Amino acid sequence: MARHARRGIFITIEGPEGAGKTTQAKLLVERLRRRYDVIYSREPGGTPVGERIRALLLDDAHPEMAAQAEMLLFAASRAQFVAEVVEPALREGRLVLSERYVDASLAYQGYARGLGVDVVRAVNEVATRGIVPDLTVMLDIEPAVGLARARAAGGKEGRQGRGDRLEQEDLSFFRQVRAGFLKIATEERARVRLIDGGRTPEAVHADVVRAVDELLSSRGWGT
Repeated sequence: MARHARRGIFITIEGPEGAGKTTQAKLLVERLRRRYDVIYSREPGGTPVGERIRALLLDDAHPEMAAQAEMLLFAASRAQFVAEVVEPALREGRLVLSERYVDASLAYQGYARGLGVDVVRAVNEVATRGIVPDLTVMLDIEPAVGLARARAAGGKEGRQGRGDRLEQEDLSFFRQVRAGFLKIATEERARVRLIDGGRTPEAVHADVVRAVDELLSSRGWGT
């Protein structure tokens, strides 16, 4: 696998529940690892500290969790992830792929929870040390379809058929989440590539690969 003395590359995959983030991330990692040194992680989580925070955030035993506490817990997990994983990897010239990052907090807590994007951005500026993804692949899906997918998926933190604490929110909440993501995609076209996640995994993967290859080529990493 190629190693680079230059700064590494940071790619994130975002989108509402059930948009296919994990499926697409795994397909992308499998392809990238044929050529590059890749770190693949997720948010919240990605570190021992982050995984403990993730368990708390997604546990449906805590429906009373305040929106501000939720925002700060996500930011705490992210701060550890950046310090322990992202920053060192980028210094070493590696490629980092993460399922979710700051955009998720903007959509979920900034827009859907109503805390405001300025507040969420300010908190996450501290948490991330100002590190912004080089590319964000944003998968879009109609909320009712995505939520049904997410709640039906097995092997996750939540109970099959109900989902985790966040997935148990009502449909109107996820409509606001989607609106938040779409607003981010509109405002940050240079960084965010919006892709229809409601199609077959193969069709979505082709578009994801195209977006990533364009980034790598522009940075002199080849394809």
